[in-house]
Amino acid sequence: MATFYWVLTLLMGIATLTALIPGRALGWWVPVWFLVSTATNELAAWGLIMHFFMLAIGVGFLDPNDALVRVGLGVLLLSGLGTLVLLKRHFETGGQLERALQVGLPSNFEDIIPLERRYRLSHQITAKDWLHPISFARHGVRRERNIAYGEAGKRNKLDIFTPVRPGSNRPVLLQIHGGAWLVGKKEEQALPLMHHMASLGWVVVAINYRLSPRATFPDHIIDVKKAIVWIRQNIHEWGGNPEFISVTGGSAGGHLTALTAMSGNYAPWQPGFEAADTRVQAAMPLYGVYDFCNRAGIRQGTGIDDYVMKRVMKSTPQDDPEAFDLASPECWVDGEVPPLFIIHGSHDTLVWVEEARRFVAELSAVSSTSLVYAELKGAQHAFETVHSPRTSHYLNAAAWWLEWAYADWCARRSQD
Repeated sequence: MATFYWVLTLLMGIATLTALIPGRALGWWVPVWFLVSTATNELAAWGLIMHFFMLAIGVGFLDPNDALVRVGLGVLLLSGLGTLVLLKRHFETGGQLERALQVGLPSNFEDIIPLERRYRLSHQITAKDWLHPISFARHGVRRERNIAYGEAGKRNKLDIFTPVRPGSNRPVLLQIHGGAWLVGKKEEQALPLMHHMASLGWVVVAINYRLSPRATFPDHIIDVKKAIVWIRQNIHEWGGNPEFISVTGGSAGGHLTALTAMSGNYAPWQPGFEAADTRVQAAMPLYGVYDFCNRAGIRQGTGIDDYVMKRVMKSTPQDDPEAFDLASPECWVDGEVPPLFIIHGSHDTLVWVEEARRFVAELSAVSSTSLVYAELKGAQHAFETVHSPRTSHYLNAAAWWLEWAYADWCARRSQD
């Protein structure tokens, strides 16, 4: 029993270290580091409870004079202190996001939001959400599943989240799932955000799209644009405003979100619907890849570039430089760009934060668009897929920003 206790506490200590220390260029260990780190980091509140439980077992039921038990208790105490650091970073996320909004938006951005919409928003978080990390449903939200928007079977289907109460002309949020352009489903990601925004009176659409290796880029972005056209033509039936569409997504979905925002009405990616309006009015990419060519050499040692060439693009930058340029949001920064809210975690193991920093710097240098950038200390890739204190702060900030983007669009539309 003492040996088992020692092994278990050692594993808990290692898990805490993965959450505290960014894992980089680890080869095949990267997915393991990412999964362990994400679970430990984003479930830190429950991890702390587990530490107390293990401490009680070690003190109350095992022999404290046993060397292995003593070592286990020591590791447990250090790991518990590390978990407290993780939780501290969670609660500091609110301040980081609020500062990002204050820097990137007008000083009176909250006042721009109409009072009848502003009263639903908050800067505070409560434990009722993050103590139930995988309970996503919100009261008053309805979900309609598996509506076809294209001809590619289950990969061209979408779900719609709407408020139960009747309404019309509601702002629309389109969610694009991640999964390295290879895996992923509309049912699996951003559930906290989608339920939250629907509870605030938004219409939220989550889509599947064709995946590699069967699909070759630009199939993925073509499907996103098909979905936008479908929304423009049909979303009024679910109470949505077809003229205001915002878009969000993480990882590969973050890449497609940024690309969607910057390539509106690009006819070669609209085969058969070249004249359709595929512009979006706001975009919030999370921990995305922004340069398929890796021009700055940021991703050395990650393996992402070989993966993209072999499975997604099925070519190389040398053989088809134009295709790789077009697939890179960074190469579209001179174009017309809607308001952007870019979010990335400092401890992202899969897509390093330097890529987001470079993208933001490129945008800031040439674009006049409203740009908000939030770098979340200690956050891992896919940090917001479960409820946590960090996720709750993110949901608050996302709602404030989306409501501002909608209010700003309404004001500019009224002036025009």
